[in-house]
Amino acid sequence: MAAPDRTSCKGAVLRKVWIISAACVAVAAPVHAKNDTVLRGPEPKWVIPSDLLPVPETLSGPLFVRRSDVQIHLDARGQQQYQGYRMKILHSSALQLGNFAISWNPAAGAPTVHALRLYRDGKMTDILKNASFEILRRENQLEAAVLDGVLTAVLRIPDLRVGDEVEAAVTIVANDPTLGAETAGLLMLGADPPPGRHALAVNWDDGQTPLLKMTAEMEAAVKQESHGLRLSFDNPAPRPAPQGAPARFGWQRVVEFSNFRNWSDISRRFAPLYAKAAKLEPSSPLKEEARKIAAAHPGALDRASAALRLVQQEVRYVYVGLNGGNLAPASPTETWQRRYGDCKGKTALLLALLSELGIAADPVMVSNSGNDDGLDEHLPNPVFFDHVLVRAAIGGKSYWLDGTLPAVAGPTLDPVLPYRWLMPLTAAGSSIVRIDWKIPETPTEVALYEIDAREGFDRPSKVTTTQITRGIEGLKQQIQFSALTPAQLLSSFRQESAGNAWVTVDDVKWHYDSEARASILTVVGTRDIDWEDEGGGAKSLILPGGGFNPPERRGRASDQDQSLPYANEPGFSCHVTTVRLPKTTRPENWSFNSGFKTRLFGRNYYRAFGFRDGAITMIRGSRVDVPEIDPVAAARDNGRIAAFDNSMAVIRYEPKGQNAVPSTRSVPTTTEIDWSGEHLPCLSSAG
Repeated sequence: MAAPDRTSCKGAVLRKVWIISAACVAVAAPVHAKNDTVLRGPEPKWVIPSDLLPVPETLSGPLFVRRSDVQIHLDARGQQQYQGYRMKILHSSALQLGNFAISWNPAAGAPTVHALRLYRDGKMTDILKNASFEILRRENQLEAAVLDGVLTAVLRIPDLRVGDEVEAAVTIVANDPTLGAETAGLLMLGADPPPGRHALAVNWDDGQTPLLKMTAEMEAAVKQESHGLRLSFDNPAPRPAPQGAPARFGWQRVVEFSNFRNWSDISRRFAPLYAKAAKLEPSSPLKEEARKIAAAHPGALDRASAALRLVQQEVRYVYVGLNGGNLAPASPTETWQRRYGDCKGKTALLLALLSELGIAADPVMVSNSGNDDGLDEHLPNPVFFDHVLVRAAIGGKSYWLDGTLPAVAGPTLDPVLPYRWLMPLTAAGSSIVRIDWKIPETPTEVALYEIDAREGFDRPSKVTTTQITRGIEGLKQQIQFSALTPAQLLSSFRQESAGNAWVTVDDVKWHYDSEARASILTVVGTRDIDWEDEGGGAKSLILPGGGFNPPERRGRASDQDQSLPYANEPGFSCHVTTVRLPKTTRPENWSFNSGFKTRLFGRNYYRAFGFRDGAITMIRGSRVDVPEIDPVAAARDNGRIAAFDNSMAVIRYEPKGQNAVPSTRSVPTTTEIDWSGEHLPCLSSAG
């Protein structure tokens, strides 16, 4: 769906993972004839290739890197990126090296290939002498609603064999038409690079000196130059991210550079783009749309909701990186006329409508991909943001409006996604703002399961299942299920249930509750219930959704930093199962196993049973209460795993039993309360 994944702005880089730069973030513009071909020429003067590393006598792995150079050059136009390498193929799996490809944005300029050579038995073959590139102009991500204008040139090296060496060198110009000489980026050495020589460099012209920041291992290896720095590693050891640590600790071999002096510089640079785009022409049809909204809705929040719904419903999502649209939004009138737009275009359109309605609002840049953990520890760089939405001031409160979400997602006091940091775009400039983590008050997933076994143990039971899903997953379901007719939905579930325990699927109903912000799916049918025969007429049943797997032990390799915290994946789920017991049985014939309440590794676990009016109900809840746990607490809870109750939830029938099962109202059945509401009895206050 739009918000979680397709708004990321990715651009023209070599198909390697060593370079990530702001100027590469979806750079696009009209394809100029001189820029839609691959040029050939010598390496730039600022490039200093590494010496070749001799091939050792004993080799292993798919390839050996005799040299790999990734170099960045900053000048008055922006950024150029060079990559050169020579690699020896040791295994057939590395023959894909013969599929040489370059992706670039023609708005920035044409790429220049300096070399593509094959070495075999001491002889060199110039591949470029008798070969040419095929230019692919298709939009590879069109199915994902992405129009980025990026071109790809491919050339296949013929007759490539194991034992050959391939040498290549290419430079790509990465000048963003919006940012110009303002640029930022990263150089990194991967966690597990192939054996060989790996070199990184960044250099600059006079007047282009960037801010620099690097991790400890890079600090130890760097060689400073008058207008740059270089790093070289021979056979670097693997350096996996610390096991279980938050993502910010995964930055281990990285060099950052930026021409932005602070985050406010980025805010000031981008704010005018939206301020300009959000101004409507006197003849814009959007002025009439705003008048209609104002006439139909007297309150500011209702007006903002209507404006947001208009953007969500009437403008379909398509990422637009064409015509300089990678960073700059299209005008609202243009977006409205063509009826498609990306996060930038939809945000500008929404800002224009809100302005007409007299509602103050700002665009805000965020990271939908979750790359914002530890953002305050990095140099200012727009590459960390991949999405923009609106923050509106209404009635003394801040509301979040995202035009890329489905129309059921109205203004909210908290963003739909759990952002850690965000950056408002303001004329005065705003720094990044931290969003504190909150313990969720309502489950994102509630599963209800009702078994009506009143007709007896040996008869199929009527079963009703209800799935209540909130958050981004609930919106994904809304997109999926809203496209189906009731008949299609029923047919789909009947086909899916064929061959499993369902005897019949009689009805399937789905709706999205905008007030509860939840997708609600209910399936009704009959099932064969797997009662376990324990002899002498005794029966038992394992309840669905009633047990927990023990939490995994927290730990990391001895050579990794033991002082780092451990990350918890946020989550809050609640499972409720009600069994309406056979009418021929008596309450004293029934029993069930233990409930519990405990907390391990910052997660609250809860299970409780209730017995009333001929029905047994089990509630099982689990919620993460802290996003990170310190190593001392983790070590303590490692010692508690063995005592964790991982038993299944079991109910038992004994014809001669005389169990004193108390009647209780503390455990409501699946139909007794509105489980799509708030303040659900899914947890205890376990410590």
